[in-house]
Amino acid sequence: MPELPEVHNFKQYFDAAASGQQIASVTVHDDKIMRNISGAAFADALRGRSITGSLRRGKYLFAQLDNGHDVLLHFGMTGDLNLYQETTERGRFERFAFHFTDGNILGFDDARKFARILYLEDREAYIKDIGLGPDALDLEEDYFLEALRGRKTTIKGALLNQSIVAGLGNLYVDDLCYRLRIHPAARVVDLGEATLKKIYRKIVEMMTYATENAPYYRNYPDQWFWHTWRKEGAQDPEGEGEVEITKVAGRTTYYVAGRQALPE
Repeated sequence: MPELPEVHNFKQYFDAAASGQQIASVTVHDDKIMRNISGAAFADALRGRSITGSLRRGKYLFAQLDNGHDVLLHFGMTGDLNLYQETTERGRFERFAFHFTDGNILGFDDARKFARILYLEDREAYIKDIGLGPDALDLEEDYFLEALRGRKTTIKGALLNQSIVAGLGNLYVDDLCYRLRIHPAARVVDLGEATLKKIYRKIVEMMTYATENAPYYRNYPDQWFWHTWRKEGAQDPEGEGEVEITKVAGRTTYYVAGRQALPE
């Protein structure tokens, strides 16, 4: 699933393609991914509206409209954007498309239909309702330490909790734990404040680098974070053991046993 840096990439693409554009019409091919509105009502609500910009918070991208409403784009496992003019360029798995008055078309593709599209009249009320925490790039150390203090959950579970930090997902959390030599199943309460401060700094460092180098999630560079080590049975490139797989917080988790030990 695209995480914060990948959705940052989508935001850049969306802004370049759609910001300032007026919507002439919307074509809905399949409204399964629309969670609070029918396809017909979605098309009707957007016809004639202009897109004024976008806001990203964690893995959520909000397309802002000129009436103060928003369209939430949550990309799921395989969501993607495709700007085109000729119908021959339409994506095979396009679910809906914005048709702009200048002739450009912005399609939303989703092969597996796990994306979530919502029409929101009050973005802030929605964010509050789902309990979305601060964006990982906006984290403050004091908040982070207080939010984690005394928690008995695993550090991986805590970092995946979008009400604590918005934007981190399975891949980046595994990599963070690997880089800091922390077992992902270690309980937060057992780590100590000095380690939590290191985790905070690593989150900011990773997310800053990743957004500045905004990857397309289907074509990561060979040296991109986890690509250098996260392979079951492979030897840790730093020579500290073999990569193993387990389940932590209900998620498939990669770690190096000799490198990432549970606190005693």
